[in-house]
Amino acid sequence: MKHVFMYFLVLSTIISCSEKKVTYTSFTEYPTPTETSLWLEYTKEATTFKIWSPIAEKIQLHLYKEGDGGTPLETIGLHREGQGIWTQQINRDLHGMYYTYQIMIDGIWLEETPGIYAKATGVNGKRAMVLDFETTDPEGWHQDKGSVVKYPNEAIIYELHIRDMTIHPKSGSTTPGTYLGLVEQGTKGTDGIVTGMDHLKELGITHVHLLPTYDHYSIDETKLDTPQFNWGYDPQNYNVPEGSFSSDPYHAEVRIKEFKEMVKAFHDNGIGVILDVVYNHTGKTKNSNFNLEVPGYYYRQWEDGKPSDASACGNETASDRTMVQKYITESIVYWAKEYHLDGFRFDLMGIHDIETMNKVAETVKTVNPNIFVYGEGWTAGDSPLPEEKRALKKNTLKMPQISAFSDDLRDGLKGSVFKEESTGFVSGAKNEEESVKMGIVGSIKHPQIDYTKVNYSKTHWANEPWQSVSYVSCHDNHTVYDKLKISRIDATEEEQIAMQKLTNAIVMTSQGIAFIHAGAEMLRTKNGEHNSYNLPDSINQIDWNRKKIYTDVVEYYKHLIMLRKEHPAFRMTDANAVRTNLEFKEDKNGLISYQISNNANGDRWRNIYVVYNANPEAVIYRPKGVWKIAVLGDSFDLEGTKNVKDKITVPPISMMVLFQE
Repeated sequence: MKHVFMYFLVLSTIISCSEKKVTYTSFTEYPTPTETSLWLEYTKEATTFKIWSPIAEKIQLHLYKEGDGGTPLETIGLHREGQGIWTQQINRDLHGMYYTYQIMIDGIWLEETPGIYAKATGVNGKRAMVLDFETTDPEGWHQDKGSVVKYPNEAIIYELHIRDMTIHPKSGSTTPGTYLGLVEQGTKGTDGIVTGMDHLKELGITHVHLLPTYDHYSIDETKLDTPQFNWGYDPQNYNVPEGSFSSDPYHAEVRIKEFKEMVKAFHDNGIGVILDVVYNHTGKTKNSNFNLEVPGYYYRQWEDGKPSDASACGNETASDRTMVQKYITESIVYWAKEYHLDGFRFDLMGIHDIETMNKVAETVKTVNPNIFVYGEGWTAGDSPLPEEKRALKKNTLKMPQISAFSDDLRDGLKGSVFKEESTGFVSGAKNEEESVKMGIVGSIKHPQIDYTKVNYSKTHWANEPWQSVSYVSCHDNHTVYDKLKISRIDATEEEQIAMQKLTNAIVMTSQGIAFIHAGAEMLRTKNGEHNSYNLPDSINQIDWNRKKIYTDVVEYYKHLIMLRKEHPAFRMTDANAVRTNLEFKEDKNGLISYQISNNANGDRWRNIYVVYNANPEAVIYRPKGVWKIAVLGDSFDLEGTKNVKDKITVPPISMMVLFQE
């Protein structure tokens, strides 16, 4: 019989029990002990090991002194308990002991694995460790609390990679590229400019979104003296922090404690922490930890048995299978509880099924009601999972507690990410106004939007405005600065910078969740590279010299963030409020204007008038009545010390905000 771990087919798998043989003709026949905990259970008196592998013939446990090298101190067989669960209890204190499982299928021992429920691992994630997690808690950890967010669009998210923020020679960090380096305070760059954590506080963002920070395959943790870079979208151990960001990847407890110290430092400074999670595929397929436990089960296959690949990374996981749904849900809850996280961003969320995503959101909110979940509402390829069951952007209406990225707004603002030279609203394209308007209202149903003219979505897809993530750039594709330089090579540098500022001015005054790519506030560039997932630090790093060069742009972003934080009218909490209070006044090529009325969402400003002028020349605009000027071009005056009546000139490529008290 062909080995299932090679071909991911289960047509007829026969396993031996102590008294009988059991035949499974499909994965759906596997027993699914959803109520049983499969996590390692540790006390000083005993440790209980568990693993679910219904097709295993034998399973053995290897105990090691170290996380790599050497031979097992002991090898112990696990016994079958029923429902595919194997277990063994060892009655002594195993704190600090490393271990692996090894499964026999069809008379062949598979490679050793730390197990998919491993919570602590040694270098490069090959062996798990028994750990008393209380010993990893920083001082004051039990009193640690994250940010309070009643609605997700109260968050202003800053998406960063841990290494990017501190690896530049002018970052001022004493431990660059690490968990603790990221939260180091008092760091300075050229001419004493504020960098790192102090920069984030100065900027005013509310949450950091960390690119994948669980254990991934790409970085060799034994060679950290050699510069290595990867975004981390190649999962290895889902429940273990990545070791390359720690001061010592060899000792399993170090990365855990330092991750917690990082989270606590953010919380102590009023910043929430969001983890980017990639449950849709694994870094390896044949010898992934999933396949070393239950070959094939955790992955989707087409009807002919071939592995599906909606991730475009070689495989896709089967969230719609019972034990996969259990795993994803419990893993998210584990991170929320053990590491006090404030949110989760799902990579290629469209690969997961709607039921699982709803269960994840509902369950994790029982841990902390302030946690919110958002993701990419698309796939990278086709999937056997029917479209109506996928957690796609268009199905967000069926996921009432989940938010999705608005690619409608993203590409409406600055052009398609797939066509380098394409332009958007801010860069001179015609007929992008409806796509931008849809983003402004948070992708909800609004009577003034002609959905037939929206670039991607031909109808609304959000129940509430906070279900839409407003953004113009992220780690993927070009930075917005690079995109505008490439697509508008004819524009002056001054115009390109104005376009960049206007993109995020629109993001910050839209009703969805505000999301900024790290470094956008200092015109971050990757030298024109659009896919920097494994490129060197010289491409990916935040160049802190740019903060000095573009001080005025940094100040502009600070004021944008202040405007949004101080004025809840830009983040209304329900769709009816947006429909009632936000009225578009004018939209034509290069110009959009609207009024927010009635002290919307408890705002101290009674009426607010917003104009986005993407034209390369000034526009004379005629708002009726007397208004106070809050924003005009680069000038911010949130107290409104100057008035205007019936007529005002809006500078080229800029935003204007007026208000009445």
